[in-house]
Amino acid sequence: MTMTVTTTDLAARPKEFRLPDVGEGLREAEIVHWHVRPGDEVTDGQIVCEIETAKAMVELPVPFSGFVHEVRFPEGATVDVGEVIVTVADGRPTVRDTSPGPSSDTPTAAPQPAGPGAAPGPSRQPVLVGYGVAASPTTRRRRTARTGAPGAPGTPGPGTPVPTAAPSRTLAKPPVRKLARDLGVDLARVHPTGPYGDITREDVRAAGAPATQRPTEQVPGSTGASGTVAPPPPPPAAHGGDEAYETRVPATAVRKATARAMTASAFGAPHVTEFVTVDVTRTVRLVERLRKDREFAGVRVTPLLLALRALLFAVRRNPAVNGSWDEERQEIVLKHRVNLGVAAATPRGLLVPNIKDAASLTLPGLAAALDRLVATAREGTTAPADLRGGTLTVTNIGVFGIDTGTPILNPGEAAILALGAIAPRPWVHRGKVVPRQVTTLALSFDHRLVDGELGSRVLADVAAVLHDPRRLATHG
Repeated sequence: MTMTVTTTDLAARPKEFRLPDVGEGLREAEIVHWHVRPGDEVTDGQIVCEIETAKAMVELPVPFSGFVHEVRFPEGATVDVGEVIVTVADGRPTVRDTSPGPSSDTPTAAPQPAGPGAAPGPSRQPVLVGYGVAASPTTRRRRTARTGAPGAPGTPGPGTPVPTAAPSRTLAKPPVRKLARDLGVDLARVHPTGPYGDITREDVRAAGAPATQRPTEQVPGSTGASGTVAPPPPPPAAHGGDEAYETRVPATAVRKATARAMTASAFGAPHVTEFVTVDVTRTVRLVERLRKDREFAGVRVTPLLLALRALLFAVRRNPAVNGSWDEERQEIVLKHRVNLGVAAATPRGLLVPNIKDAASLTLPGLAAALDRLVATAREGTTAPADLRGGTLTVTNIGVFGIDTGTPILNPGEAAILALGAIAPRPWVHRGKVVPRQVTTLALSFDHRLVDGELGSRVLADVAAVLHDPRRLATHG
């Protein structure tokens, strides 16, 4: 269902606000929450909706003032970049329902003015403001019209083509669809009551309740003046075979983006992974001392911080590793700044925000930047700019108790370092076998531009610094 408004003094065609590209490589986004409804007045820069992209939660401000004329998509809908999501008109509007109906000649109810009594949407905390609006030539896909007489939703009128895929005519969020499956409710037979023509949880529960508990007017298929209710549709037959023991979970935008990126990287770049096991006892002791240093008050000091510094040290000695391969032009692109990415596991999936020009930061500055990136990633407030332009990545799999692994390159980067778990192990130290703090490092690199010699030197330099952090002062 599409909600629009008519204007009494419309001076020009409503202005179209298209879904902008708020992140590098963004193809689509999900509408999470609308902050406005048709008829609401908006001003330039006002937040109108919140979206979830493949990389972050983003609040979109409208770039002009006026009155909301049309909201094109309901909450939960996935929209392609460049599609019009809302239109804004000048003039004072009145709200009417312009859902596709039987014909333009069909009488409609008198429009009701939108006013303060309109029910506001649920409040949400601000997440992120600020993005660059990028025009796109992408055109909006046409959706199948919902036709039929009142009381029989989904019934096609005379001459109306019947779509072969009925589910495409229903608007419902993934959790609502799951509830419908659990209750055995056919969404095509549910009357939607959502503000944008979408099916709500209450609609599904009402459709799935026993007939004696449902109001007559809410049951599609009610017949007769006596209000006799037709029996509810039988639940779908149980799946046989292995399907009865499976659950299908809709992939989030982050998960879909990760799948695309990892597939492209794994099969597009020839990976080589090298490993080294190193005694990092001195690094562990340095971490303990830095935690007591007033310069590091208020920030977290961990072995990961020193691993970042060690990799920056290695890049300074081997700058050719900080580059990428241009497949189209068959060239190596050397980067003059190290934008150091840190893989972060979040409730939404894997994110890799990066610290811009990390080599220019002091150790306390690097610690503060790392803290900020990790905090915003876990809170879901990572800025799209923090997810763009990475040149190298570090992933700390040791926090999960894992010794090592073969990390996959972040697309467009030449190397990724994995820091394994640090644990006491028997180690030969000064001619004796004693317990030492030991870890295993893994470095994956793109063999198109990083040869084995270069990759080995980088990994050896990182290991040398973590074995003896004093190298940062004597060789830095």
